[in-house]
Amino acid sequence: MRLVIIGGGILGTAHAWTAIARGHSVIQLEREREARGATVRNFGLVWVSGRAPGELPLTLRSREMWEEIGGRVSGVGFRPAGSLTLVRNPAELAVAEAAAAGPTADQRGFRLLDADEVRAVNPALRGKFIAGLHCTTDAAVESRQALPALRAHMAATGRYTFHEATEARSVIDTGAGAIVVDDQGRRHEADLVIHCPGAAHSGLTRELAGELPVRRVRLQMMQTAPLGEPLTTAIADADSFRYYPGFAGPELDSLAAEQSQTAIAAEHKMQLLCVQRLHGGLTIGDTHEYDEPFTFDVDEAPYDHVTEVTEELLGRKLPRVVRRWAGVYSQSLDPNAIVTRVKADDHVWVVTGPGGRGMTLGPAIGEETIDLLGI
Repeated sequence: MRLVIIGGGILGTAHAWTAIARGHSVIQLEREREARGATVRNFGLVWVSGRAPGELPLTLRSREMWEEIGGRVSGVGFRPAGSLTLVRNPAELAVAEAAAAGPTADQRGFRLLDADEVRAVNPALRGKFIAGLHCTTDAAVESRQALPALRAHMAATGRYTFHEATEARSVIDTGAGAIVVDDQGRRHEADLVIHCPGAAHSGLTRELAGELPVRRVRLQMMQTAPLGEPLTTAIADADSFRYYPGFAGPELDSLAAEQSQTAIAAEHKMQLLCVQRLHGGLTIGDTHEYDEPFTFDVDEAPYDHVTEVTEELLGRKLPRVVRRWAGVYSQSLDPNAIVTRVKADDHVWVVTGPGGRGMTLGPAIGEETIDLLGI
């Protein structure tokens, strides 16, 4: 079949990857020279540990796919580093203990470590904590280089074409298929069109699918200079328990009742996530903002908070911060929906709304869509 995929982010590229693997031909259109949205403004984490039980099978499939992709396309920078969620008091420890003893603990690769065991796994952690929840299935990819590497691999098949700086303006139903007209007047014929707009919910997205049951979420993150030593796992603090449904339960309810977040963390709905890039620097975040219109500038207070928490866990000063950024992603309003798929007509689908899970779940979401379409 001939597919036109609108959108060059992780979801669009993941759909292209599965389609190419199954022998189809793909034209992919990206309005920027390179994807600049949530696809590159993230941690590059393949995050199994906190996923809800209902989405765990899809998450584990996506983790398996990333490892397969990493074995074939070294440029994505896949590494099965795992993660440590560090706890600093008994209430936080109770949540970690419940997770490590839970029914899905083995699938997630959970193991509760004392402080000495944490330092044995990740010697860069020399700070203040009493234990750590080790998740061996968590992994990382290099979000800023993964998509160009995937596109180069697909192009080598001779069945993939990427049009950068090309905006899709309209989609015409031909009865037997569809034609995508771009902003340069070119017409791309397709048996099937898959539109992956990310957080661009207006324009062509609205024309095709109307008002989608999704919202936009804004976050802030930062990147440091090289740490100068390996951070062998990703790390998180116990505030992350509050934001991942896999940790829900009476222990988390007790934690919320006994221990509120700091004022800054609560105001910005924060958690600490930290992962080391291949160049040695640390990507650190993040915040959650849900009420639009979003501000156009970044707030310094959250950066001060994540710096303080990271330094407390590492037991050392962070290297200098070399860049800061904000990003916006699309999140399905239905908490039970992993992604929102809307059939615009017989030959056109709109797929968006993974809600900060795009890098983790992208490959499996693409595969699932192609399976659902029976191609």
